[in-house]
Amino acid sequence: MARIFISMSGDGRGHATRVRAITEALRGEHDLTLFAPGDAYLFLKPLYAASDVTVREIPALRFMYTEDNRLCYRRTATDALRYLRRLPGLVCSLREEIEARQPDLAIVDFEPALPRAARLSGLPWVSVNHQHFLRTYDLSSLPRSLRWHAAYMAMVVELYGSGQADTVVSSFYFPPLRKGCEGVTQVGVLLRPEVLEARPSEGEHLVAYFRKFASARLLAALAATGRPVRVYGLGARPRAGNLTFHAISSSRFIADLTSCAALICTAGNQLVGEALHLGKPVFALPEPNNHEQAINAHFLRQTGAGDWSEFDAVDYGRLCGFLRRLDEFRTAMPRERINGLPATLAVLRRHLRDAASQPVALDLVAA
Repeated sequence: MARIFISMSGDGRGHATRVRAITEALRGEHDLTLFAPGDAYLFLKPLYAASDVTVREIPALRFMYTEDNRLCYRRTATDALRYLRRLPGLVCSLREEIEARQPDLAIVDFEPALPRAARLSGLPWVSVNHQHFLRTYDLSSLPRSLRWHAAYMAMVVELYGSGQADTVVSSFYFPPLRKGCEGVTQVGVLLRPEVLEARPSEGEHLVAYFRKFASARLLAALAATGRPVRVYGLGARPRAGNLTFHAISSSRFIADLTSCAALICTAGNQLVGEALHLGKPVFALPEPNNHEQAINAHFLRQTGAGDWSEFDAVDYGRLCGFLRRLDEFRTAMPRERINGLPATLAVLRRHLRDAASQPVALDLVAA
């Protein structure tokens, strides 16, 4: 049994969902400690309370939004500066944890502290995330403006950590890798057990998922479809005609997604990939100023499995245009490559075998 440390970003649930997929595959076989900030901690801590998996809370880097629900670069940068002042202490704490508990491997999903602590301690670590697509994928099919933003964001990705033993990029789309990135492992999304075990059916209702906000115009467009729409992410609130609003519940959400006609959601990689695995067409709405989500939306259209609209521009006409093409989208669904968990586990287990085969250091024997 190996000891594994896993850390992740805490913004949204995509990172935590990926980590959960890895955790469920490795728990019982290995000793796992998860270092989770923000939303990720709130999601994972109840799932593993009183279990064989330890979940520890760490500080978070967060996206900050304006009053009109746009990603705010100034406030995000200000919050990042506060985090950076705390980063040396966090790295020191994690290094002490590594040296005390002697893990065999670290796995990192876009979190900056554990890679630094691992490098200082000589602990091998593997990067498993979506964001490294910015550094490793050929993005030449994107509009020029998005390629510019991707180049800028790629520099930020590099600052999160370097020196990993392997890089696994998880995505629902598969453009060619850039020259020089041939050693990168390109996989689909990492599917949690509930999604892998689901048996899809095709109902009449739509599922909508938004992260904390949606405009009155968007809700009116959803209502005008005449279909039942089950809305998540805005909190529980009274029914509004054919719209019902539900608190986040993993089991209920997966049940509704498994049986829906289509998904309307912000353009996060993980959720879009889960929907495509279940054979559900996706209408993606990138959050304003969120260029990563805009890139995801462009690649969704390129797969042929869905479409997208600017968040502020969606209306009844665009939504109906999407609904008229559901059969076309289902036919184009790239389901054979979507499950990236087996390939990811193969990479991790190879590193665990390598760690187990390393000879014990002489100073440790003497101790």
